[in-house]
Amino acid sequence: MAPAQHIDALWPGRPYPRGASWDGMGVNFALFSESAEKVELCLFDPSGRQEVHRLVLREQTDQVWHGYLPQARPGLLYGYRVHGPYRPKDGHRFNGHKLLLDPYARNIVGTPRWHDALFGYRVGHGETDLSFDRRDSAPYMPRCKVVESAFSWGDDRPPAVPWHDTVIYELNVRGFTIQHPAVPPALRGSYAGLASAPVIDHFKRLGVTTIELMPVHAFVDDRHLVERGQRNYWGYNSIGFFAPDHRYSASGKVGEFKTMVRTLHAAGLEVLLDVVYNHTAEGSQLGPTLCFRGIDNAAYYRLEPDNPRHYQDFTGCGNTLNMQHPRVLQLLMDSLRYWVTEMHVDGFRFDLASALARELHAVDRLSAFFDILRQDPVLSRVKLIAEPWDLGSGGYQVGNFPVGWAEWNDKYRDTMRAYWKGEGGLIGDFAQRFTGSSDLYNRSSRRPYASINFVAAHDGFTLADVVSYNDKHNEANGEDGRDGHGHNLSWNCGAEGPTDDPAIRALRARQQRNFIATLVLSQGVPMLLAGDEIGRSQGGNNNAYCQDNATSWVDWALGDEQQSLLEFTSRMLELRARHAVFRRRDFFQGRPLFGSQVRDIVWLRPDGSEMGEHEWQQDHARALAVVLSGDGLNDVDERGRALRDDSFVLMFNADAGAVTFTLPAELRLGPGELLVDTSTAELRTGTGFDPAQPYALQGRALALVRFARKAPL
Repeated sequence: MAPAQHIDALWPGRPYPRGASWDGMGVNFALFSESAEKVELCLFDPSGRQEVHRLVLREQTDQVWHGYLPQARPGLLYGYRVHGPYRPKDGHRFNGHKLLLDPYARNIVGTPRWHDALFGYRVGHGETDLSFDRRDSAPYMPRCKVVESAFSWGDDRPPAVPWHDTVIYELNVRGFTIQHPAVPPALRGSYAGLASAPVIDHFKRLGVTTIELMPVHAFVDDRHLVERGQRNYWGYNSIGFFAPDHRYSASGKVGEFKTMVRTLHAAGLEVLLDVVYNHTAEGSQLGPTLCFRGIDNAAYYRLEPDNPRHYQDFTGCGNTLNMQHPRVLQLLMDSLRYWVTEMHVDGFRFDLASALARELHAVDRLSAFFDILRQDPVLSRVKLIAEPWDLGSGGYQVGNFPVGWAEWNDKYRDTMRAYWKGEGGLIGDFAQRFTGSSDLYNRSSRRPYASINFVAAHDGFTLADVVSYNDKHNEANGEDGRDGHGHNLSWNCGAEGPTDDPAIRALRARQQRNFIATLVLSQGVPMLLAGDEIGRSQGGNNNAYCQDNATSWVDWALGDEQQSLLEFTSRMLELRARHAVFRRRDFFQGRPLFGSQVRDIVWLRPDGSEMGEHEWQQDHARALAVVLSGDGLNDVDERGRALRDDSFVLMFNADAGAVTFTLPAELRLGPGELLVDTSTAELRTGTGFDPAQPYALQGRALALVRFARKAPL
């Protein structure tokens, strides 16, 4: 608020809604703290440099401190100081010398400027009950900003893409457009840039339906990164669960995010957020006091019962939010509803979701978190995706999330990488993953689309690096190669890293086509990592979380190889969109359905005989074929008619040498059309295929053949 503007006495206000809410006449402030003794509202001049008012919130209702400031307007910069006991041994870390962010702030301006004053204890004196730091942290802290929530959404509607039609595209807002030559320079790396016409054209040309944004909640660059000239590029270090990070805003306005969503929706594209509610940027007991720690440490965080000085850390990031506390659970739910109702996003991917489901120590499928989400009239209707693990004991929960949830399926990733690498004994697991992982999801009455299938994601090698590196190369991270996973299931095709050898380059291109085709044609929801369709490499860095540079950014200078892979990926996604047999809503049954004379799926050996039980685990087997019947979909269209499609045969050969496939005559498939053979980059639409003749499939390749239906629907 400008110093010249009059400040009336603080009125009592209301305990709800939380945060700073403008009603057209003034602003209501409400902050939860269970153990605080005094709460002060701090107001700053428009520059944010000078604290011009400090007002005590004298009203407290159900542990919520509140007050109403008449005549206050959007744009007001503010923060809090919360007073209470400083007894780390008892879990209390109040320090009124520290300016604190509002957990419900809709806009956070600036980022912390690292200084020892940001810490509640005296750095260098040891973190004890006596090392209380009295320096004012305000000069180094960001400011909260009151926002005007009104926005003209017009006729905006969620695209509501059905799960079985969904194709997810994971990207970093900054890295995706920062080098895009067709995006105006002022918009590159921003929400506005992501909604620009050239970017939307790429999404539509590619054929994805759903854009998953890596974290956009306001986050903090870790001190150790800043001090060595890096930053937290990925953003998995949240501090504000309602505020879109301003570093991605070309305008500095919250409305820019809304405009992006509205524009993407108009193009038929959904927007999902990757959200980090499992921990915060305040880290361990040695971390800074920025928000939750200073407001009520014992309420917001899970503390060790026998030693409340320390945090229970199921996340590997120093702390875990206390989902057992009703006000913390309310914070999470309010945040999720805000992003759906006010920002119009279409769903969420929950980072380390198992940490949110822990009641005491174990991951509980029936925890309050799941119960509340399932019954919520807003959140139960959006897409919910779990990263189904955390770093605590029993945290790996792939396949164990409830109905209504989809999951990142790392078993799919590992199986497909190992299979196309050429490892033996995997065809049984390959078939299970290719058909939707019924062993994981059918047992809980979920559908194939509960499996989010991926070969590459932000955390790990890019697709190009999966086929170009045997080992991680994370030296640039400054951690002596200790960071990043060592079990990558990658294969460099004969040379580590870049090479001019044409044979190796051709093999790498083929392997990328194998992965893309397998991913797109598998049952479940395919997820692409941004840039994989154009061969983006991170130089073998499989943990580029701190690389806000060309290592991580998408390079839009496309050569012939990149253009070829883009065209191949686009054509494969177009093929998937045209044929329901690749987007089933139910698992395969392996038997005739609706009176059909053919089974919905048949697995074959290369010689044409059907796979037997004893053959699925053979170490030498690296080739097999599958027949997908278009008459066995067990589904109906929007008019209630039995859904039918063409039938397809896929032949897979992960061996180094060619394998000849023969199709059995009893299938009576008739003349076919060879659509794909990944031994070449060219899609072979229109190429005839005689099922009575053997087909020689080259090593490390797959082929797809279409057999048209003989009768109309």
